[in-house]
Amino acid sequence: MSGPPPVPPVINPGVGGEKVKIDSRDVTLTSVLAALYSIINVIQMISIGNPTVYGPIQLRIADSLVALAALFGWPAIAGVAIGCFLTNAYYFIGVQDVIFGPIANLIAATVIFLLRRHRFMACVLGALPIGIIVGGYLWIFFPPPEALNILPVWAAMIVSITISSLIAIAVIGYLLLSILCKPSILEPLKSHGLKTT
Repeated sequence: MSGPPPVPPVINPGVGGEKVKIDSRDVTLTSVLAALYSIINVIQMISIGNPTVYGPIQLRIADSLVALAALFGWPAIAGVAIGCFLTNAYYFIGVQDVIFGPIANLIAATVIFLLRRHRFMACVLGALPIGIIVGGYLWIFFPPPEALNILPVWAAMIVSITISSLIAIAVIGYLLLSILCKPSILEPLKSHGLKTT
C-alpha cells in the first residue's frame, strides 16, 4: 500500500516558469500566524479596550508578528495579512479597514522580508506602510489623539498610527525576532522541520 500521491509542483509563470512547491509546513505556519494575530487582538481588545486595537492610537501588540517575516518569509507575510483581514472583519468599522489594513500588513511584512539582513532597519521601515496606509484612512472613522491637534486631521492620524506601529514592530517585534533568532531557540525549531530564511 503506497502513501498519498506527491503534491504536484505549481508552475509560476511570472518568474521564468520555475516550479514552486507548496509545502504543508508553510501552509500550517501561515495558518498559525494568522490565528495568533487574530487571537492576540481579540484578547487585547477584551483586556485593555477597543481603542488600542481599532482606534486612533491602535497599538496592536499582534503587529509584533509582522517582524517575523524576516525569519519565516512568505508564510509569515501571508499569515499577518490574513490575520489582519480576520481581525478587521471581526470588528467591522468600514470597508476601507477590511481592504487596506491587510494590504498595509502585506506591504510592511514584505519590506521586512526584503531587508531581513538588516533586521532593525527592516522593522523600522516596515512600520511605515502601516502608519501611512492605515492612518491615511482611519481619520474618516475616528478623531486623532488631542496631542496632535496642531496637525491636519489626516496627518495627525498618520503620525499617531506610525508611532504605534514603530512601537509594535520596531520595538516589540524586533525584540521578539531577536529572541527567536538566538541559536538556542532557532536550532530546535529548525530540527523540527521549521524553515527559516
